[in-house]
Amino acid sequence: MQQSPAEERALAYFHQGYNCAQSVFAAFAEQMSVSEELALRLSAGFGAGVGRMRGMCGAFSGLTMLAGFRHGNLTGNPDDKEHIFSLVREQAAAFKAEFGTLTCRELLHLDTEVQEGARPNERTQAYYDARPCERCVAFCAKLAAGFFV
Repeated sequence: MQQSPAEERALAYFHQGYNCAQSVFAAFAEQMSVSEELALRLSAGFGAGVGRMRGMCGAFSGLTMLAGFRHGNLTGNPDDKEHIFSLVREQAAAFKAEFGTLTCRELLHLDTEVQEGARPNERTQAYYDARPCERCVAFCAKLAAGFFV
């Protein structure tokens, strides 16, 4: 299937070794009028389920940051907060419908007892073949593109 420009940009970052969150978020740096460097730095800690702790999917974290950028509340008003929370919940429902979970550890079918270190895995073809990460990155980039139309 043909990929959108947003999906292509996000996957290009991912294939360069950037984490899932960076790949989704930085793909929209130009649309946010921020530098690539700033986008990569802001999203760096959210990869691999936040700091490689395998919590919430990094690609979804990048999507959530983009939702906040475009639709985040600028007041403490409950109605303003409800708007962004509702939008993120809608995106979460779409992600869960596609992948079954928002949790990195579950997406990767990792044992809950195994504690990984902070060092990321080397990116090899086997790495890409064994993980849904490319699909998650592309899916979140496609959803995020809707924020910028």
